Amino acid sequence: MIEPCVCGIDEAGRGPMAGPVCAASVILNADFDISMLDDSKKLSEKKRISAMREICLHATAWYIGWASAAEIDDINILNASLLAMKRAYEGMIATFAGNEVPSHRVITDGLYTPDIQAADCKAYPKADGNYPAVMAASILAKTARDRMMVRYSWFYPEYGYEKHKGYPTAAHIRALKVCGPSPIQRATFHLKNEGQLDLF
Repeated sequence: MIEPCVCGIDEAGRGPMAGPVCAASVILNADFDISMLDDSKKLSEKKRISAMREICLHATAWYIGWASAAEIDDINILNASLLAMKRAYEGMIATFAGNEVPSHRVITDGLYTPDIQAADCKAYPKADGNYPAVMAASILAKTARDRMMVRYSWFYPEYGYEKHKGYPTAAHIRALKVCGPSPIQRATFHLKNEGQLDLF
């Protein structure tokens, strides 16, 4: 049973060394089949894609928001994540295009809420595993970002973005040391215990 009129917001891509951070905002129909939903990290790629299609086809409203690698470097990853969430929420509201927006409360995953014009907006840790609308947002953000990183791999094949999606894998670090930073690299990224890579 879905709690009526909940807007879920979540992001994907806070941990990578390259690429944008992506957020999604979703309001589900009361009769949406939630059995396919979970925290996106717990679903296989096949199940995420299947759920993504159902969300896009049958949700009351949804939208994807982005913040670029350059914006992450400029305002830091936390603020960029919140900016992407704000863009996702405001984009979703705009999809109603003059129609009355249903009264709703907003739930975001994590500890912080974006700066949005919503009467009731709260952040909950692990919301992406407990609230269907946030699970749906998690799935949309993850699938959208993964697809974007695959597309970046067409332009920068030497970095292997289609495989690691910008996360700090051994292969990604080797590629950076050989090729230097790509145009979508996050210059402010720091590896734990190693500090900032000497690439810039």
